[in-house]
Amino acid sequence: MFDLSTFTPWVLFTDMGIILGLLLIGKFIRVKVKLIQKLFIPPSLLAGILGLTFGPNGLGWLPLSGSVSTYSAILIAVVFGALPLSSPPFKVKEVARRVGPMWDFAQFGMLFQWAVMGLFGLFVLNLIWPELNPAFGVMLPTGFYGGHGTAAAIGAAFDGLGWDEATSLGMTTATIGVILAILGGLLSFKMAAKRKQTSYIADFADLPDELRSGLLPEEKREPTAVGTTSPISIDSLTFHLALVIIAAFGGWMISKGVKMALPSLELPVFSCAFIVGLLIKACFNRAGAAKYIDAKTTGSISSCATDLLVACGVASIKLGVVVKYAVPLLVLLVVGVAVTVFTVFYFGRHLNRKDWFEKSIFAWGWWTGTMAMGIALLRIVDPKMLSKAMDDYALAYLPCAPVEIILITLVPVTFAAGQGLWLMLACLVISLFLIWLARRCKWWIPKSELKTEK
Repeated sequence: MFDLSTFTPWVLFTDMGIILGLLLIGKFIRVKVKLIQKLFIPPSLLAGILGLTFGPNGLGWLPLSGSVSTYSAILIAVVFGALPLSSPPFKVKEVARRVGPMWDFAQFGMLFQWAVMGLFGLFVLNLIWPELNPAFGVMLPTGFYGGHGTAAAIGAAFDGLGWDEATSLGMTTATIGVILAILGGLLSFKMAAKRKQTSYIADFADLPDELRSGLLPEEKREPTAVGTTSPISIDSLTFHLALVIIAAFGGWMISKGVKMALPSLELPVFSCAFIVGLLIKACFNRAGAAKYIDAKTTGSISSCATDLLVACGVASIKLGVVVKYAVPLLVLLVVGVAVTVFTVFYFGRHLNRKDWFEKSIFAWGWWTGTMAMGIALLRIVDPKMLSKAMDDYALAYLPCAPVEIILITLVPVTFAAGQGLWLMLACLVISLFLIWLARRCKWWIPKSELKTEK
């Protein structure tokens, strides 16, 4: 009945039908199972775990094709293509004036995790297990800081450069990272509440029900999009979907074109998609038509692609690869968690004068899982968003985003060329410079002042 040996549109239809069905089952589980609610496990992750368990890489009951892992690489191009269309304009002076410390914290956390874990892989793991790929250490930040999207992007790039195990390793660390984000975040919240370090909520029982089940009551529902075109000409969703897909497709065309001209150069599709998205946004700005791009609509398209990406990515993990590298992977995870805990709560305490715990718990969710996990944890400790942490992070992340994209682009290329050490050292030097800058700009809170800051 299901011939998966040859890829056809019906194979795609079958895969999407199964994945979307698993997403609905994951949502049903989230709504009905109290333990899942308490752990705040997202339905997309549940769908991926179900796909992994019952799909070809598990029990083999679900007829998912071998193309499921490829979908992740396509979907991350869609996500990055939508980013410029969803982002508001910003001014560097505004970032420096209002959220300088937050930017410094976010940029430092990104570069420090990549640098330390990359160097740990090169100088420790490769010494103990010489057969490991030199880039094994960066599989931790690939999954932790980057999440499933970055795992898909870097995995696809490494696959094109001859290391086909990177996707499974990155998806594994990303999946474990999401779980650790939840468990570690809830444990940190309980400890902070006991020490009276939280500003807005003192007990887990005070959380609103919609945060647990994920279902919004009628009085709290808001529109997820605004129509900017008349349906009599073209539906607004079709219009925005076309913009996002063109950005992703344009990125693929550029990547393939460069590959044809320079066979030794492999430009990641997602990076090219981001550039095309920037060009589309610039054209609309120049023509005075940017007002017809609704950020909520492109944001929803990006979120939809992310949900599918997580489900497909987890379902495509090759358990044989995980088993093969179980011991070095475990060592990598233990060290990675220790580094992230130190980075989040030590530097978060010294770089955030007000509501330091709320801002740090957001960073914990982001740097171990995804930004979505950071938002989920922030809503737990600050349900009414009184800390303005999300506003500050949104503004602070704008100048961080290009750095992250450049880093993700360079990691596979430099490691494949045997130059990964220099990239990791550069990340370390810049992260140390950021701490010096924080002290220079008086963003750093001395130990003597910590007791007076909540």
